Amino acid sequence: MKASIIPAAAAVLLLAPALPVWSAEASEAAGKVKDDAKAAGHAVAHAGHAIADKSRDTGHVVADKSREAGHSIAASTRSARDTVREDSKKTGHAVAEGTRNLGRTIHDGFQRLKTGVTGKRSEPDPKG
Repeated sequence: MKASIIPAAAAVLLLAPALPVWSAEASEAAGKVKDDAKAAGHAVAHAGHAIADKSRDTGHVVADKSREAGHSIAASTRSARDTVREDSKKTGHAVAEGTRNLGRTIHDGFQRLKTGVTGKRSEPDPKG
């Protein structure tokens, strides 16, 4: 066992002066790797911001074009929409008037029928 300790101790004594050099080289390499990683990270972040800015600009252009197209369509169909609205209003009024007239005709017919059966016309109770 003594024979193996002496060569190991001799190796340590011989290599001890070289350890700071290896340590310094490793420290320099670690610093360079750290700087390179930082630079790469900043480059990726910058590229991401550039893409986001371009995407935002493109989105705004698309929104503007879409708004213009929608307004153009609305302007070109305005007269048709107005015509449909007016026709719908007239039809609704005609249906309401026809229903009102039918209701009055039925009411008057039942009043005549009641008068013919009972001999007297029913009048609503006086208000007040």
